[in-house]
Amino acid sequence: MSRRALRFVYRFAFEDGTRREFVVELDPVTLALAGPAPEPFPAWARLGHHQCPNCPLREDLVPRCPIAERLHPLVAAFADRQSFERVRVEVEAAGRTYSKEAALQECLGSLFGIYTVASGCPVLSRLRPMLATHLPFMSPEESTYRTVSSFLLAQYFLAEAGRPADFSLEALGRFLEELRVANGGFGKRLASTGVRDAPLNALFTLNALGEITSLEVQTDALRTWRDRFLPHWAS
Repeated sequence: MSRRALRFVYRFAFEDGTRREFVVELDPVTLALAGPAPEPFPAWARLGHHQCPNCPLREDLVPRCPIAERLHPLVAAFADRQSFERVRVEVEAAGRTYSKEAALQECLGSLFGIYTVASGCPVLSRLRPMLATHLPFMSPEESTYRTVSSFLLAQYFLAEAGRPADFSLEALGRFLEELRVANGGFGKRLASTGVRDAPLNALFTLNALGEITSLEVQTDALRTWRDRFLPHWAS
């Protein structure tokens, strides 16, 4: 029996009547984007073109940025759109339908998040397990909760396998800094294409969520969650 792909459908409806639909399919086990990357590839997808400072890949082995080679059709589709445009988006995911009316940058950021994490980028791939329970249009609080929970579950599995684990969240803080650098680097790559601000600000929205999560991990902002958990588990 063949494995069934994890499928997300994003439908965008603009106030000018324009409608666009994007179907994303992921391998149900690896959570990688299914199928080959769409060709032809633009010049800005070359790995050495504004390569992220913390990218571990070598151009002689990997000719293109994994995110760019997957994301370029989406960038082209929204290259002429402004980030502040109002849009209504419906998302079909895991037997549910989500909908939201908001600025394009917020709604597009949710779709960008799937592509960037599932593309094969060695930095962002650690977030890939979260795609199995993808939540469109996350709030900062939801982003923090899901990221920290995912990290701690990964540490549990590492410990179970007899490998070093870090339940202090120090490693998460370091990873979130790596994520910030990678997102900033890809932002420079995208800015070099001359696209208008919708794709750029969609990426900024993703980066902002990561920075908020990082701030909350590094400060005592997690005490709200502590106060929610301890009364029910400290017995």
